[in-house]
Amino acid sequence: MDLALTSEQTLIRDTARDFAAKVVLPKAAEIDRTHRFPREIVDKLGEMGLMGVAIPEEWGGAGMDNVSYALAMEEISRACASTGVIMSVNNSLVCDPIFRFGSEAQKRRWLISLASGKLLGCFALSEPEAGSDAAAQKTTAVRKGDGWVLNGTKNFITNGPDSDVVVLFAMTEPAKGVKGISTFLVPSDAEGVKVGPPDDKLGIRGAPSSQIFLTDCALSADALLGEPGQGFKIAMSTLDGGRIGIAAQAVGIARAAFEDATKYALERKTFGKPIAEHQAIQFKLADMCTEIDAARLLVWRAAAKKDSGARYSTEASMAKVFASEAANRAAKEGVQIFGGYGYLGDYPAERHFRDAKITEIYEGTSEIQRLVIAGSLLKD
Repeated sequence: MDLALTSEQTLIRDTARDFAAKVVLPKAAEIDRTHRFPREIVDKLGEMGLMGVAIPEEWGGAGMDNVSYALAMEEISRACASTGVIMSVNNSLVCDPIFRFGSEAQKRRWLISLASGKLLGCFALSEPEAGSDAAAQKTTAVRKGDGWVLNGTKNFITNGPDSDVVVLFAMTEPAKGVKGISTFLVPSDAEGVKVGPPDDKLGIRGAPSSQIFLTDCALSADALLGEPGQGFKIAMSTLDGGRIGIAAQAVGIARAAFEDATKYALERKTFGKPIAEHQAIQFKLADMCTEIDAARLLVWRAAAKKDSGARYSTEASMAKVFASEAANRAAKEGVQIFGGYGYLGDYPAERHFRDAKITEIYEGTSEIQRLVIAGSLLKD
């Protein structure tokens, strides 16, 4: 098995790494502290092709593969997890479904500008009573003339306060259950759309999320993405790809925790020598490094399988559950290695600790990932 990166993949990784180190990392603490959406960084990511990495160039993207996307996601997230998830949502949850299910007119209206970073999108599936149980949608879309009228509330919508378009799921035929869900492209400035105040979050504070309220929001027929009743299929297939992005984000957070802890361990002295010379610290660093490598390989495998055109749901879930839990273990040990300083906002360890937790929750909790994995194992 050849695990070597191609020259193109190496180039995008190194380009993202250099940009992350020089531009993103110096602003990461301030972005977190002030809960600021990093508009200037997002705009630059768009210019670099990183807001639509795997979208063909004719539709505004970089025309790279999903392994390249995962590599770039890790590098940006290593510097700033908030910036990483803004990038992930736009790539995985917005550009990807529009590219795969959108009409040519929808692609021309939305995809070119989204993939090039001129516009920003969000993905609205979760509701106050529909999180892991995504089929329990209460938002409705009722036909009116040639169009649709939408009513409902969406929860925890990353990029919501700053988005230009919403990939939104609603019940068009409630009696059909999951087969009655459809997908819509909703302009954020459409009449009847109201974005709630930004959520006050534990981590990824620079990636604002919010509720989105729809009150008699009238849309034309061309707002429907895909076919009526195809929404659940679109949502689940989109989340498969999204899990690769979040797994890559988790690897980036884990790397940040590990690299910062290693640097500190070489500088901090106790009992007359750097704490890196104590076996207790060495074991922590060894475990962190091993799990990061294992997580990265799972991410690469899932991304490569997506690139091959084969079904990759199980591999994406394996990557996400392992990488997210590895990130949380690395972040926890990072705080421990920093000791009392790890509990202070003056050092990055506590930010990594806060940022890591969400990777076990959004785009499918760890429990949901295990259900997906077990389901594939137990099929006849």
